[in-house]
Amino acid sequence: MPAERYKRHLPVGAETLGGGSVDFRIWAPKCQQMHLCLSDAQETPQCREEYEMLAEPGGYFSTTVAACESGTLYGFRLNGAEAIRADPASRFQPQGVFGWSEVVDPHSFPWSDQAWQGVKPAGQVIYEMHVGSFTREGTWRAAAQELPELARTGMTLLEVMPVADFAGRFGWGYDGVLLFAPARLYGRPDDFRFFVDRAHAAGLGVVLDVVYNHFGSVGNYLRDFSDDYITDAYPNEWSDAVNFDGPGAGPVREMFLANIRYWIEEFHVDGFRFDATHAIHDASTEHILATMTRTARAIASPREILLIGENGPQDVRMFRPVSQAGYGLDMLWNDDFHHSARVCLTGESEAYYSDFRGQPAELLAAAKWGFLYQGQRSKWQREPRGTSTRGIPAASFITFLENHDQLANSGAGKRPSELASPGKYRAMTAHWLLAPQTPMFFQGQEFSASTPFLYFADFSGDEAAAVAKGRINFLSQFPSLATPEAKQQLPEPNDPKVFRRCQLDFGERKTHHESYALHIDLLKLRREDPVFSRQSADQIDGAEMSTDCFILRYFEDQGDDRLLLVNFGRDVTFSPVPQPLLAPPMGRRWEQLWSSESVEYGGRGTPAVETDDGWRIPSETAIVLRAIPELPSTPPRTKGADP
Repeated sequence: MPAERYKRHLPVGAETLGGGSVDFRIWAPKCQQMHLCLSDAQETPQCREEYEMLAEPGGYFSTTVAACESGTLYGFRLNGAEAIRADPASRFQPQGVFGWSEVVDPHSFPWSDQAWQGVKPAGQVIYEMHVGSFTREGTWRAAAQELPELARTGMTLLEVMPVADFAGRFGWGYDGVLLFAPARLYGRPDDFRFFVDRAHAAGLGVVLDVVYNHFGSVGNYLRDFSDDYITDAYPNEWSDAVNFDGPGAGPVREMFLANIRYWIEEFHVDGFRFDATHAIHDASTEHILATMTRTARAIASPREILLIGENGPQDVRMFRPVSQAGYGLDMLWNDDFHHSARVCLTGESEAYYSDFRGQPAELLAAAKWGFLYQGQRSKWQREPRGTSTRGIPAASFITFLENHDQLANSGAGKRPSELASPGKYRAMTAHWLLAPQTPMFFQGQEFSASTPFLYFADFSGDEAAAVAKGRINFLSQFPSLATPEAKQQLPEPNDPKVFRRCQLDFGERKTHHESYALHIDLLKLRREDPVFSRQSADQIDGAEMSTDCFILRYFEDQGDDRLLLVNFGRDVTFSPVPQPLLAPPMGRRWEQLWSSESVEYGGRGTPAVETDDGWRIPSETAIVLRAIPELPSTPPRTKGADP
C-alpha cells in the first residue's frame, strides 16, 4: 500500500475516518478493474456515484471517498459488469446477503463496560443461545431484556450461535457468507453492541460461535473476487474447505485474523467458540487456529477471553499452548458425556450412541477424566478416537445434556426432560451440575422448556429440496428415523412454522417452576459451596454400587467432604456396607445437604439414607451429604446414679 494513504485498522472493508470520509479496500485478484458504487436510497438502491478504485500489489483495490457518511449503501462493480456485488468484508447488509452493503461507524456506540475485566475458565456456567429463537421477537434488544434473569439463575457466559449474515428469513447461522456482517434478522450492529454491553452490566460474558471451516453456498459471491478463498485439497462435509495453506492463502488468512480482531474490538466479545475445528485444515508451519488464538489474546489484552472448540476427534493438542505446538484453546465440548448421559436417560443406543452404555462407570469416568474415549477404538467410527486428558484441568471440559445439534438430531427436537422420567432427569441434572467440569445449558433448559429445537433453514427451490434431502440422509443413521413413516414426519427445514415452534415461551418459568427451582438451587450449590466450587477432579473418587447406582466422593483437606449419591434405578439398600467411600471422615458424620426429591422440585421427599439397618438410596434420586462434626457422645451412666 502506498505510504501516503490512510493506514487502515483492518485490511479490508469500509472504514470511517471521521469528518465524513470513508476508506474502502477489497481483495479481488480475479478482477482487472474495480469500481465502487454509492447509493442513498434504502429501498431500491442505485448507483448515484461511481469511483474507480486504485489497484494495489497483491490483488487489492482501494479508494477513499471524502463525502461519505455512515449509513451510505455501497457495492462493487467488477470488471465493468452491470451487477453490483456486496463487500465480502461488509459490516452490515440491511437488505440481506444479496443486497448492497452499508457503511457502519463502529465508534459512535456509547459503551459503558470500561470496568469489565473479561472471563476466565474457572467458575463458568455457559448458556448456548440462538438469538432468533431465544425470544418471540428474535432480536438483540428483546434478548437483552432477559439477561438480568439469566444472571440471577446462575449463568455466567453466553455462547451465541453464529451471526455472520446468511440467506433467508431464519436459519441456524452455520451457513454464513459475510463474516463481518451481523445478521440483519436480529437488528443492526449497534443492537448487537447493546446486547454485549448489557450482558457485561449483568455480569455475563459473551462468546461468539464462529464458522471458520467453510462458507455458506447461497448468496456467496466470493468466487467473483477470487478463486483462492476455497480449496478442494481437503474434504468438507458442508461445502468447500477454506484455503488456509494453498496458493493465494495469505490474504485469506489475513481476512480471518481481521475477523477475530473485529469482533473483539468493535463488539467487545469475550472470546469465540470455533465450530468443527477438525474441519479447519492447514499444513502451514503454524496452524491458522493457533495463529487465531494467539492473535485473539494479544488483541483482547489486558482483558481475559475464553477460546472454546468443537473437535470431533477429541484431540488434546487443542488445549496445549501455542508455544508447545498446540492450538491454544481453553475449553472443548465433551460429546462423550452427553452421549453417555443420553443413553442412560433414554435407553436409546443407535448410531453414534452405540459407543456408550450409559452406566455408572462411564459417568464416574467422565467426572474424573473428561473424555471417555482417549485412544480406544470406537465401534461406530471403526477407528481409535480421542487422546489422553492427563494434566488437563476439569474446567476445560464443557459438558451438556442438550445443545443445538443433539436436540435437532433427535428428529422431533425433544429435550431430555421430556424423554426421561422426572426423577431420573433430576438425578442426572444433579450429577451434571455438581461434577467439576464446566456445564453448558441450551436455551430454555433451565426451566425444562417444552419448545423443541429443530433444524431450520430458509432456502427455496432446488436448494431447499437438497437441504431437506441431506437432513433425511443424515438422520437415517438412526434406524428409528430411517423408516418411511419416520421420514415422512420429519419437519421441513424451510417451513416458517418449524422455526416459530422453536421460539421460547418465558411464561414456562412459572408453569415449570419446579424445574426452574431445581436448576437455580443446584447452580447456587455449585457456586457457593466451598467443595463443589473448586472444580477439582483430582480430589474426587467414585464407586459403582449397582447397575444403576453410584457414589461420588469429594475430598476436602480439613475433612469437610461431600458425598453425592445417584440412583437411576429402583431402591437400593446396602447392609453390610463394605465401601470405604461411604465412611465419613474421622470425627465427623454425614448430614443431608440437598436432595433431588425435594417437594419443591416435584419430588416425594427424602427419608434418611443411613439408618441402624444400613443404607437405602431411593429410586431415581440424587442426594448430597456433607461431613459435619460428630455430636458429643453422652457419657454412660454409672451404676446407682440418679435417674
